[in-house]
Amino acid sequence: MASTPYTVRWGIMATGWIAEMFTKDLLTNPACRGVSDVRHEVVAAASSSAKDRAASFLSMVGAPSTAKPYGSYHELVADPDVDIIYVATPHSHHFQNAMLALEAGKNVLCEKSLTVTASQARKLVDKAREKNVFFMEAVWTRYFPLSIKVRELVSTGAIGQVYRVLADLSFNKDAAEGRVEWDDSHRMVNPDLAGGALLDLGIYSLTWIFQTLYHLQPEKEKEAPKVVAAINKYHTGADEMTSIIVQFPKHKSQGIATTALRVGTDVDGHNSGGPAIRIQGSGGEIQVMGPAYRPLQYKVIKKDGGGNVEVVDCPIPKDTERDWGHGMFWEADECARCLRDGKRESDTLPWSESIVIMEVMEEALKQGGVQYPELITTDVFDAQSPLNTGKR
Repeated sequence: MASTPYTVRWGIMATGWIAEMFTKDLLTNPACRGVSDVRHEVVAAASSSAKDRAASFLSMVGAPSTAKPYGSYHELVADPDVDIIYVATPHSHHFQNAMLALEAGKNVLCEKSLTVTASQARKLVDKAREKNVFFMEAVWTRYFPLSIKVRELVSTGAIGQVYRVLADLSFNKDAAEGRVEWDDSHRMVNPDLAGGALLDLGIYSLTWIFQTLYHLQPEKEKEAPKVVAAINKYHTGADEMTSIIVQFPKHKSQGIATTALRVGTDVDGHNSGGPAIRIQGSGGEIQVMGPAYRPLQYKVIKKDGGGNVEVVDCPIPKDTERDWGHGMFWEADECARCLRDGKRESDTLPWSESIVIMEVMEEALKQGGVQYPELITTDVFDAQSPLNTGKR
């Protein structure tokens, strides 16, 4: 007789596009992706500005009628029926919002980029440790079966010793008169929202470098990389093009992470420009077709393979009843299993690794002269911060 799946009750903090994608995935039938040990319930959602917005959000995503709408984040984190909070606000807000939830003793899944500064990331980790709660950065791509398989191929030596990884996530949003397609207030280019290519897109390029070159290093041999960066700034002060070389001298490996807002990884929507990620080893290469955040195919090319290329498709399963399946449910399943097993961090993306990645991005932004306002870079928690209350 099958055991009852472990159920996790979610509270959703914010009601924007990413919250919608994630919550719809939470509400899909786990059986559609072959999962039977965990399940998810959406019990509440909060807008920082109006209860009606939260109610409209819950209705739009098809949440149960019992799910509670809140007009403030403070009410959400105080709800005793919420097991874990998904922080879906802009990354400029993550430190204050995630800390609000952690201070309330809630488990937290916080969208990437985890914070704006490494100091903020360290403080969130310290608070999670102090409160003895689960805390994870929501880098959904790491939990894809495709990513798991690629890491397995690398760790088992399928392409020999890996020496170099090239990874890009760029969108061609070039427009007239030297501008991009977004208004200056848009989160992608607005410094008040920690805008720029790196923290929003470049983290996916770094994700591929870190999950293949850093994550698989033996624990006793973990090596934080040396960092060299080049940045072109947009007229708002945010970065519009960033290239980062991360070097692991002891492991004789390098990663090159690139991101941009004026040229695209994919020119025509058909991967005609080639792979978004190339993982290069002494015995061959793994190519991951883009986009880097939601890849659906990889190729294995062996040095002695005689020209044969192994092509593996990894489609994202759909819940046919809801006609939905985006790929964020796998990270939610990881959260559920960690909670079930009493774990406070995920082995696939431990706290220490999130901090090192934030250190790399902070160093790159520093080298490029990108600066953000004090309101979003402070590492001093303020429950009444405008980032928590929505009031300016």
